[in-house]
Amino acid sequence: MTTNPTAVPEADAIAANRANWDDRAEVHARSQMYDVDAFLADPTDISTVVRNDLAVLAPHLPEAGIVGRSLLHLQCHIGTDTVSWARLGAVEVHGLDLSPNSLRHAARIAAADGREITWVEGDARFASAVIDRRFETIVTSAGTIVWLPELTAWARSIHDLLEPGGVFAIRDDHPILGAMDFEPWTIGDDYLAGGGTRTYSDSGTYTEDSDGQIAHTTNHEWRHDLGEIVGALLAAGLRIEAVHELPFMDWPAFPELIAAPQGWTLPEGSPRIPLNFAVVARRPAD
Repeated sequence: MTTNPTAVPEADAIAANRANWDDRAEVHARSQMYDVDAFLADPTDISTVVRNDLAVLAPHLPEAGIVGRSLLHLQCHIGTDTVSWARLGAVEVHGLDLSPNSLRHAARIAAADGREITWVEGDARFASAVIDRRFETIVTSAGTIVWLPELTAWARSIHDLLEPGGVFAIRDDHPILGAMDFEPWTIGDDYLAGGGTRTYSDSGTYTEDSDGQIAHTTNHEWRHDLGEIVGALLAAGLRIEAVHELPFMDWPAFPELIAAPQGWTLPEGSPRIPLNFAVVARRPAD
């Protein structure tokens, strides 16, 4: 995998990412990591991602939790997390993703689970332009905003899609990880936002034994530091209720990580750095 900052036309970068995630959807849908067959075989199974998301979100929900609340899942990928929210009792569930092939798998998985979920193809920055309703809850997590060129429109769209009093939660890879090299541990790239596009080629993905399985190998990412994330949500008119930095993440991003109940974490004695962050925000009641 090679990385270099470069100026890529935004439309070209988004198109390349869409093609890459269309390929990834095929690999992920048959991977052991997602284990779709086992997920469908156990209707009580809730993905680890959603269990972690709910732990962040629960203190900001009413006594009944997510049960009976309308929910939009942004950047939903193949839908196992979206279906998990429905299994927990969310209603009128919608999932939005840029990749049509991801949504094809999501629709198949939801149908096999007997779930009526609305799937929407679109860019998360402009979700309010393709979804004509509001939600009590909006969630996004586990490798999402690095694929968005900017967050101003994203935050405004979230505001507009929330019911007054509705709550939004994001939990994602901590942006410091994008700046770090791990062999040895050094700062090797930008942490702060605004440094342009990061373009790299990779024929694999984060699921097991995937090298050489991705035909569209070009990826484009954008750095978003915590200040930019929180600032964009505040500027959109949302009220920040919580900010967390967490010692675990959802995938084995580097070799030192070990399995943990929440996913993956650093072994005892390692540097104490955050692997995830989470922000909970609310649209003020009108």
